[in-house]
Amino acid sequence: MKLSVGVQNADDLRRRHRSMMASQPSMAGPWHITRMFPRRAEEVLDGGSLYWVISGVFAVRQKIIGLEPVTTADGISRCQILLAPEWVTVDPLPRRAFQGWRYLTPEDAPADMGTDKADSQQLYRALSELGLL
Repeated sequence: MKLSVGVQNADDLRRRHRSMMASQPSMAGPWHITRMFPRRAEEVLDGGSLYWVISGVFAVRQKIIGLEPVTTADGISRCQILLAPEWVTVDPLPRRAFQGWRYLTPEDAPADMGTDKADSQQLYRALSELGLL
């Protein structure tokens, strides 16, 4: 899971990713650069997804399709996480702020939002308004 800092909602993150991909059309999908290369890279690449936390709530996930070492303009080695362009909306579970990225077990990962998407969002909104989330 990864915090999406400065993003208002999933649509805002999608717009940023589309802009990113338009600036580098040779890339298969969007990417995210992070400071540390994952210690469990093989597990991450074996069907793993990046779960985006936006405004304290799990919002969407994207399949991780690659991890590449890169050196940024300031000369620091980093990890470029290559993401599939497809988005999967997940159940909007609350998540407290954290730094870096965290590994989720399949049991802890939010479920993909099914056909009851409107019901899930409505329930989350109601619980949030009551201060229960």
